[in-house]
Amino acid sequence: MPTPTRTSTPMSAEIPAAGIPAAGTPTRETPACETPADSAVPGFDLRHHGDAEVRGADAGLTDLAVNVRAGTPPRWLKDRIAASLDGLAAYPDGRAARAAVAACHGVPEGRVLLTAGAAEAFVLIARALPARRPVVVHPQFTEPEAALRDAGHTVERVLLDERDGFRLDPAAVPDDADLVVVGNPTNPTSVLHPAAVLAELARPGRTLVVDEAFMDAVPGEPASLASRTDVPGLVVLRSLTKTWGLAGLRIGYVLADPGI
Repeated sequence: MPTPTRTSTPMSAEIPAAGIPAAGTPTRETPACETPADSAVPGFDLRHHGDAEVRGADAGLTDLAVNVRAGTPPRWLKDRIAASLDGLAAYPDGRAARAAVAACHGVPEGRVLLTAGAAEAFVLIARALPARRPVVVHPQFTEPEAALRDAGHTVERVLLDERDGFRLDPAAVPDDADLVVVGNPTNPTSVLHPAAVLAELARPGRTLVVDEAFMDAVPGEPASLASRTDVPGLVVLRSLTKTWGLAGLRIGYVLADPGI
């Protein structure tokens, strides 16, 4: 990792070390789908976060690694959180939260699973689903791949091309991939894949995981699949981290068929 000068390095900027080019970087010709060697490219850490580059560093550095809306949480939310402190002695009851999430997306409560942020959801998916050929669409937030590797899976990557605007071609995903992970909108490219394109990835026998952690930043959320109940094997991940500035509270949820 090069020494930072005036800005810190976002997590996603580490990806080129694993074979995924950064924007503006000349690329070698690579097959659309490739199996990286062990997650262990020497000196490379899928969980490295750019925050580490500014801890104790020059105060003039700008931290670009935390993609959380500025000025958050808002005052009314801080007041709500402060008012809840007296109830910390009680074990949490998630029923009201599940009902609120279900109402927000217009789905049955049985489709809602509350999680400690999206990160816990990635771990649960990696451990619970017996995927034979998991594929992660890159450039991409690295946590889902790290979770899959930690669970003993061999992960393949579908590499989207900068020259094509990082657009997703469903045909690039192997037909026999039984677990596919894609971000929408995608961190770090900010590309918003159309809902119809993502739905093309679904098929019987495949789990399609769509990370929508940034979707609430898109006005009207036209590309969201969160409310869809007709897409087989669909798992949608959402988080309150980015818009509301609540990364430290670990608040997220999964929307999926109750069987999943």
